[in-house]
Amino acid sequence: MSDNQGREPPKIREPVFNLPVVVTGLIIAFLAIHAIRALALTYGQDAELLRAFAFVPGRLTAAFDLEGVTRALSRLAGDSERFHIARFFLGDGSMQPWSVLTYAFLHGDVVHVAMNSVWFAIFGAPVARRIGTLRFSALFVVTALAGAGAHFALHRFDFLPVVGASAAVSGVMAAALRFVFQPGAPLGPAVPGWRLPVEYSARLPALALRDVVRERRVMQFIFIWFVINLLFGLFSVQLGATSAAVAWEAHVGGFVAGFILFSLFDPPPPDPDEFIRFRAPDWRS
Repeated sequence: MSDNQGREPPKIREPVFNLPVVVTGLIIAFLAIHAIRALALTYGQDAELLRAFAFVPGRLTAAFDLEGVTRALSRLAGDSERFHIARFFLGDGSMQPWSVLTYAFLHGDVVHVAMNSVWFAIFGAPVARRIGTLRFSALFVVTALAGAGAHFALHRFDFLPVVGASAAVSGVMAAALRFVFQPGAPLGPAVPGWRLPVEYSARLPALALRDVVRERRVMQFIFIWFVINLLFGLFSVQLGATSAAVAWEAHVGGFVAGFILFSLFDPPPPDPDEFIRFRAPDWRS
């Protein structure tokens, strides 16, 4: 006679609003900052805010290559509008190192912030459940920095402000790819006989980098993601009245960092025995 006779399978309760606090908090920050900019600031005040907190590659370059920046400005002298924008965002030429992170909290328009918030909720939630608030916050910072670094590597003498959480969103999206398509994971196929709640399904062992190439769904996702971002780069437009740019190179930098560095943030896997109680036995025995 089985010990399970007369017992019911464990009930799994899912909260109605199931986003981790850290993900919810960051999304609220994105939306609140954009709302304040759109509703409470004048055009000039918003431009000043961008100059203070958006990432301007040329301003960072001026800290170690002022002569190169001067030459870049000279090449813009024939286009008065571009020259005026460049001089405005260059400001006094100070590096403003905080901007390599704060740019991630600014967005070009309502569509930009809405899309980033939606994708951040979808892919950030399972990652945050898996690695916890502190590790997730660190991953957000690292991928945002990687995005700024990737854009800077290709646009050292660009004076348009770069804005958006897209690099960090791409980073958590790539991090999620390391485990969300596993059998039983949040976006993976169901495993017969198992009833895992989301907080456990997000903790299943992650794919090692060497195994990624053998996972068809992950490779398909990566291929489609890079194609979309390539097209975005070829046909991108500036966002917002202050000519803020959304940089596809930053997306790629964040994505690569999140994908490769995920293991550094991933906590040790849980004891397999933790999952045993969620196996659905034959309750008729």
